[in-house]
Amino acid sequence: MSRSGEFCPRCGDPIERDPEVSLPGGQRDPDRVLCDACYFEEFDLVDAPERVEVTVCSQCGAVHRGNRWVDVGAEDYTDVAVEAVSEELGVHVDAESVSWQVAPEEVDETTIRMHCQFSGVIRETPVTEEVVVPVKIGRETCDRCGKIAGGSFASVVQIRADERTPTGEEIKRAREIAESYVAAREETGDRNAFITEVSEVEEGLNMKISTNQLGEGVAKQIVEELGGTYSDSERLISEDSDGNELYRVTYAVRLPRYRPGEIIDPDDGDGPVLVTSVRGNLKGTRLASGDRYEAAFEDEDAPDARRLGEREDGTETTLVAIEDEHAVQVLDPETYETKSVPRPEFLDSDADEVPVLKSRAGLHLLPERSDANGGRDD
Repeated sequence: MSRSGEFCPRCGDPIERDPEVSLPGGQRDPDRVLCDACYFEEFDLVDAPERVEVTVCSQCGAVHRGNRWVDVGAEDYTDVAVEAVSEELGVHVDAESVSWQVAPEEVDETTIRMHCQFSGVIRETPVTEEVVVPVKIGRETCDRCGKIAGGSFASVVQIRADERTPTGEEIKRAREIAESYVAAREETGDRNAFITEVSEVEEGLNMKISTNQLGEGVAKQIVEELGGTYSDSERLISEDSDGNELYRVTYAVRLPRYRPGEIIDPDDGDGPVLVTSVRGNLKGTRLASGDRYEAAFEDEDAPDARRLGEREDGTETTLVAIEDEHAVQVLDPETYETKSVPRPEFLDSDADEVPVLKSRAGLHLLPERSDANGGRDD
């Protein structure tokens, strides 16, 4: 007699296990009434598909999952194939202590054969099973790459400057800011974040950007770092399938009239100013005194002033003598004559040489590059 008093309905052998195990809802599990031999005869540890198909973008490598494209950042598609197969495999519900390993075999550029080996414990009996699942790699063009190839864009960011042309350094930095901002959005999973086209024009720089939100974000970032202002104007271009109006927005960035490092004369009687910042208000250092200068922007971007030169135009010359607390003597770097000039606070009286700028307004001492703000923080 069996310990359970039951017999296998298929082979008639006594059952040495407790068959009184029910499924949820009180139903009896039919497999539990079978003896181990009959149970394992038709037992499958793993339920595997005949094959798995994966669609990837031929341009950027994104993988199509469900109804969307996902950037996976894979150098090859072996990891993608492993993940796709693991999602399709099913392990028997009664299996315990299940472990598995996979050995991919690349058959060709579009086929990876996945050798999957499973082990587990069923009815206190160790079991193993191996399945082979081919993964077919199909290639298409994702929505994002299709839009880029088609030149799609919703906003234009124009970089210009007030009463001047942006410098090469400003244009380079504006482009870096835009690319960094868009790349950061891409990293968050925004596949609609891209720059369609960047072109330098005589007046500055134009950038075509995928969405209006990104265009405005780029304009704000450029103004925040380089100073200036921006304005926007929209133009109706079409309607979507639901009849909603679609607009293309131009964000016109106007960089400040003056740049950090420029030397200007506001003609207010206090002498030239070395511009140190253009973020918000125009800030600088008075070359005659070393005092801080600040001009509040109201309706205009900057006050009227004469451009005298740039910090880089300065040259080293000899500090001849300290006259008093208000003046010093230096050599004119062109005529080598001794000239008396105002003594600003930033002057190092122990120095043998000092930087100066000679302009049509005269000879001016300059702060050292490490102390361009005259010892003050803007």
